[in-house]
Amino acid sequence: MKFDSIHKTKARNAAKMIRAKLAADQPGAGIELLRHWPDIGNGLDRVKVCVAAFIPIHSEIDVLPLMHALQDAGHTLALPCIKRKAHPLEFRNFTLGDKLRRGAFGTREPMRNAALVTPDIVLLPMLAYARDGYRLGYGGGFYDRTLASLRQIESNAGEIYACGVAYAGQEVPTVPTDQYDEKLDGVLTETGFRTFT
Repeated sequence: MKFDSIHKTKARNAAKMIRAKLAADQPGAGIELLRHWPDIGNGLDRVKVCVAAFIPIHSEIDVLPLMHALQDAGHTLALPCIKRKAHPLEFRNFTLGDKLRRGAFGTREPMRNAALVTPDIVLLPMLAYARDGYRLGYGGGFYDRTLASLRQIESNAGEIYACGVAYAGQEVPTVPTDQYDEKLDGVLTETGFRTFT
């Protein structure tokens, strides 16, 4: 379903209020992500991958317990870094406990000397997600540009897995989209994991 930017702005404002309430009502929801992550405890930990996560800001669900579990299972972690406006993100290697620098929009990023990496799985924050697999982000288009870029690289075709991470209550019937929006492959919430086709 296509909407103009006014619809996206209205949807973002409504989604921010909903997510803030969910965060206030469920302060420990992040730990529940561990129960539903498909690799943890299902025998798939033998395949080690690079997972690009994020340090939660505002009322985003807390992915730090999941990051600890992934690192403990031997997976490599990375964090996104904003190079400049209207460009894809780059990902730099990160180990929990590493010193971070302040990034744009209140984010935290690895130091500039951390190695650049290409992730196998990208965990995406969001304001809302729809039943068809589209997400509503903050409006900068960074993740959409990044996924489009990663998916265009022939060697990554079918290799990059875009997994939204959110509260289950952030699901909505539809979100406003345009031709630049990239679909999620799956979404992880405190109540379960779902894939999109």
